[in-house]
Amino acid sequence: MEKIGFIGGFEKTDLILCVAKILVETGKKVLVVDTTITQRARYIVPCITPSVYYVTEYEGIDVAIGFESLEKVSKYLGVAELAYDLVLLDIDSHEAFTAFKMCEAEKNFFVTAFDNYSLKKGLEAIGQIDKEVNMTKVLFSKEMLDEEDDYLNFLSFYFSVKWADEKIFFPYDQGANTVFIYNQRISQIRFRDFDQTYKDGFMMLANLIVPTLKGGDLKKAMKKLL
Repeated sequence: MEKIGFIGGFEKTDLILCVAKILVETGKKVLVVDTTITQRARYIVPCITPSVYYVTEYEGIDVAIGFESLEKVSKYLGVAELAYDLVLLDIDSHEAFTAFKMCEAEKNFFVTAFDNYSLKKGLEAIGQIDKEVNMTKVLFSKEMLDEEDDYLNFLSFYFSVKWADEKIFFPYDQGANTVFIYNQRISQIRFRDFDQTYKDGFMMLANLIVPTLKGGDLKKAMKKLL
């Protein structure tokens, strides 16, 4: 089982679910864990009997909400060890980063836009890390300016974070937000109305999470989801 972190104050729920859906389509068994303070997945992922903490199935993805550790998810499911290929964790605080032992994760993505809240909230989650952690930037921006990336590098200069060379950019526009909102309303994860930049970004994230996936396999998975 590989543990993958999506770190930051930016709203990541829809992004994570889209990537998880692609991974499920390639044959992976995936658990998404919302550890965030707002528990946004509680309001996006449909559930017949929600409670303080629970695991529900959505579009072939298991989604866990309200848990303080993976051990508590295992206990809830009544198993000694979680039987998933991948666990994708939505993290927005240093406390959750520590509790879920994200320093030991196979991959960590730092997801942010460049408004003050997203930047500062996200940086709070990684600012107290006391040993070097590799992270890949997932950046949402209207213009995708080098100055924005430079500003993030400046703010995190003294952090124990080693940024990966590759970066993933998503254009922050109303078109994609409209698709996310529509998917929420119909309680499905649909890709047809995303522009190609978003589709490519989802597939790149999936490929970084599972490097053994071939480009052709990802394209076939995406084609089935359109």
